[in-house]
Amino acid sequence: MPEDHWHKHDADDEFFYVVSGQSIIDLEGHTVTLDPQHGFVVPKGVMHRPRAPERTVILMVETAGIVPTGN
Repeated sequence: MPEDHWHKHDADDEFFYVVSGQSIIDLEGHTVTLDPQHGFVVPKGVMHRPRAPERTVILMVETAGIVPTGN
């Protein structure tokens, strides 16, 4: 996952689960680092920016209403 831009989802939560590698989720005020077999829910309305410092495989669970963002 390349570095994404700051964004939020007004109506839906977003779940990230790391299969391999490492994912970093920047949130307003703090950062969450996810290693393999760890997950995290970004609550709706929270500004966030996911990124990965290395090759990473993640499972993202989100509703069909969320439009993918980033490059």
